[in-house]
Amino acid sequence: MAETYLGENIKKLGFGLMRLPMKDGEVDIEQVKRMVDTFMSKGFTYFDTAYVYIGGKSEVALGEAVVKRYPRDSFVCASKLPLWDSVDKAKMEEILQESLDRASLDYYDFYLLHGLNKDSAQRAEELGAWAFVQEKKAQGKVKHIGFSFHDTPEVLDDILTRHPEAEFVQLQINYADWDSENVQSRACYEVARKHNKPVVIMEPVKGGSLATMTPEVQELFKSANPAMSVPSWAVRFAASLDGLVTVLSGMSTEEQLNDNVSYMENFQPLNDEERKVIDRAVEILKNIPTIPCTGCKYCVDGCPQKINIPGIFSTMNHFSMYNNRAGANGSYQRVTRDGGKASDCIQCGQCEAHCPQHIQIIETLKKAAETLEA
Repeated sequence: MAETYLGENIKKLGFGLMRLPMKDGEVDIEQVKRMVDTFMSKGFTYFDTAYVYIGGKSEVALGEAVVKRYPRDSFVCASKLPLWDSVDKAKMEEILQESLDRASLDYYDFYLLHGLNKDSAQRAEELGAWAFVQEKKAQGKVKHIGFSFHDTPEVLDDILTRHPEAEFVQLQINYADWDSENVQSRACYEVARKHNKPVVIMEPVKGGSLATMTPEVQELFKSANPAMSVPSWAVRFAASLDGLVTVLSGMSTEEQLNDNVSYMENFQPLNDEERKVIDRAVEILKNIPTIPCTGCKYCVDGCPQKINIPGIFSTMNHFSMYNNRAGANGSYQRVTRDGGKASDCIQCGQCEAHCPQHIQIIETLKKAAETLEA
C-alpha cells in the first residue's frame, strides 16, 4: 500500500479566513459561526488564517467561531509568520504566541513562513526563521511547517532544495494563471511535485475574478452545465490536481459557502469534456483585447500629474478580462493612492512621446476614467 502523504485525508475545500463577512468595521462573528457550522457539518475541517489578516481579527474569529465551539481533534488550522524588516528572533516568538493566544490554541496544525519570494526567502535565512519553526515544531506549538510562495519556479526550486524540512507549500493555482508568464502556476506546481511536497492551493478563483467573468465565458460554462456556478469550475479545476492538502476559498458570504460545499462535499474531479470547456475559457481570455502596456514606466517619469499609468492600465486589463467590478474598484484605489487619477490627465502628451508601444495613452486614460471612476 502506498504511503499516505500529509493532508491526503483532508477534504479538498479549505475555509480561507482572509475575506470574512464584516459588519460596522468588525467581523460579523455570528454569520461566521453559521458558515463554520455548515462547513463542518459537511465534513470539511481545514481553516486558514494569518497573523496579518484583518489586522489580527481573523485569528480571533477562528478562536470564537471554531476553537471555542468544537473539539480540538475535529478540525485543523493554519496560520502564517510574517517576515517584516522589523522582525527578529524575539519578535518571531512574540508573533507566534500572539497568534496562538488570539485563536485560543495550544498549537497550529500547519504553520507557514508567509509569502516567500526571492527577497523574503533571503530574509528568512538571515533571521533563522527555518530553525525557529523547526524549534516550535519540536516543542509541539506547531505540527507541520511549510511556506506560502509568490515568485518563479526557479526560486521555489532553490528554497525546497535548501530546506527539505519544509513539509508542504502553498501556491497560487488557478486555470487563468496555469500557463501565465507572471504566476506560472503549472511550473511551480511541478516543482513542488518534483520535491514530493504536498500543495495547499490559494487563489483558485483568482481573488474572486473567476467568479464573475465576461458574458461569453459565463455562457460557455452555463451551456456546459446549467446547474454549476461559474466559480465552481475554478475550484474544481484546482481540486482535480494530485498531491493536494486542500484548496482554500476565501468565503465572505453564506451564499458563497453554500455554493462551494454543494459541489465539494462529494467532489468529482473534472472529466475530459469539462477540461475542454476550461481550455475554451482560457482561449477566450487570451483573445480579449487588452492595452499592450509592458509596465516600463517611461510614461510616468515626466507626468506632471504623477499618474500611475501602468497601474491604471493593468487594472483596466484585469477588468476587461474578468468583469470583476469589485476587484477593479479596489485595484484602482490602490494604484491611485499616491498619485493622480485617470481623470487628472491634462493631455500634455509627454507620456505618448515616451511610450515604446505607441499606446494612445491620453485617449486610453479617458476611457479608464469613464470605466473606473463611474
